[in-house]
Amino acid sequence: MTTIDVLVRDESRASPSRAGLRLALRAEWTKFWSVRSTRWTLFALALVTYGLCYLSTSALRGHTHAADPIMRVLVGFNFGQFGVGVLGVLFLSSEFSTGQIRSTLAVMPRRSIVLAAKAIVMGGVGLLLGEVLSFSTFLFGRLILGGQSVQVSLAQPGVLRVLIESGVDLALMGLIGLGVAALVRSTAASISIFTSIMLVLTVVLFALPGVIVNAITRYLPANISSTVFSASTPTRFRGTPIFSPTTGLLVLTLYAVVLLGTGAWLMIRRDA
Repeated sequence: MTTIDVLVRDESRASPSRAGLRLALRAEWTKFWSVRSTRWTLFALALVTYGLCYLSTSALRGHTHAADPIMRVLVGFNFGQFGVGVLGVLFLSSEFSTGQIRSTLAVMPRRSIVLAAKAIVMGGVGLLLGEVLSFSTFLFGRLILGGQSVQVSLAQPGVLRVLIESGVDLALMGLIGLGVAALVRSTAASISIFTSIMLVLTVVLFALPGVIVNAITRYLPANISSTVFSASTPTRFRGTPIFSPTTGLLVLTLYAVVLLGTGAWLMIRRDA
């Protein structure tokens, strides 16, 4: 029996609800931070985000004009969403692969509560991480562009919206990854599916006829994120039907809700 199991069992004896959401949240929060790979993944994510910000923003030095400087500052978020999505996958799939899920369900038999607790922890961490990264990367970009003709400022149209919604986007990617893991269970298969949704479908789509591209492109998560990370419509989407950033986030929310809801339904009906 793990330390987490003992902790939850001791609390559940004093609680009228053995499998309450509060107990599940405490257990999942502890499990999330007790895994060494979580801290390394978050560190690598921050390192890549700041590193790409430095490289991309430094390229603007000496230029007199840039169409969308905030997009250059947050270029690392295009890779960061993969990291958060994979973290969401591992948060659940690792328990299935190691068999720890049986111990979790022995203490918290209401499987929908277990998944809800994981979603709250993953969504909360993803949102906090995303907002901290977006605003700190913005400040880092301003520092790099200090004294240059090209500047990035909160006073510029759409910049504040980009910073806030970029954090929301990362949180939703973590929830989508968690939902995929709830459906598939397998770590390798879940990561492959998530990567295919985010990258492969986007590449394949542009090899298809224009009618299909115009009909589907707005619904792809990677394309939605691209509009979220930009203060204006990205050049590659001009002339192509695309959701506004806020509408796109609502679509991503719908994806996450459907995946998690279906995953919860399957968890209840399948053996651990």
